[in-house]
Amino acid sequence: MTETLAIHTIEGFLTPDETSQVIKVLDEHLDATGWVPARPSDGMVPPDAVQEILGEAVERALPAIRQLFPSVAGVTPWDYHDLGPGDGIPPHLHGVDDPHTRPRRVARVAFHLQEAECGGEFFVDTASSEALWTDRTAEPGSGFVPGTRFAREISHHAGPEALAALRAVPRTRWTSAPPTGTAVVYGAQLVHGVEPVVTGRLRKLITNLLDASPL
Repeated sequence: MTETLAIHTIEGFLTPDETSQVIKVLDEHLDATGWVPARPSDGMVPPDAVQEILGEAVERALPAIRQLFPSVAGVTPWDYHDLGPGDGIPPHLHGVDDPHTRPRRVARVAFHLQEAECGGEFFVDTASSEALWTDRTAEPGSGFVPGTRFAREISHHAGPEALAALRAVPRTRWTSAPPTGTAVVYGAQLVHGVEPVVTGRLRKLITNLLDASPL
């Protein structure tokens, strides 16, 4: 439970040279494919060369990640997001998958390859509202303490009613401005999103942290 509500930063997640190489490979891939997101929240799976660099970065960062997320043992493939002026990702909540089925999503990692000139900040919303929680609780043998509650899944692709209900929840917003090269690690049961880009371009990479390596 604690891990799914924690937030952490990994400074120096990628070196400047690694960041430059990831951007180079992505630019070549975008030129070759012409990929453009249909919606700001849509992502693209980057080429293997990018996945390899990011995979090595995760392995290097595991000791620091496990300071707050000790159960993490694996990651899913990374997604690439590309946002321009007016683009943002509304508050949403992924939640925990079936607690009896492994691997389970514990947290997520967001890494900004390029910051927007203005706007585009990553944020987490905290709230005590019951509206964010289900009646589902963990049972013995689930890997969670029996009685642990689970948050609702409210996707950024959810219908307007679900997103409007989430926006109506009284909450406190925590906006991040991490140093260059820093990854933000945030629990799977935290409401989060991206402020609209005002000027410039936001390029980011996202993955899930799992409590067991995916099959």
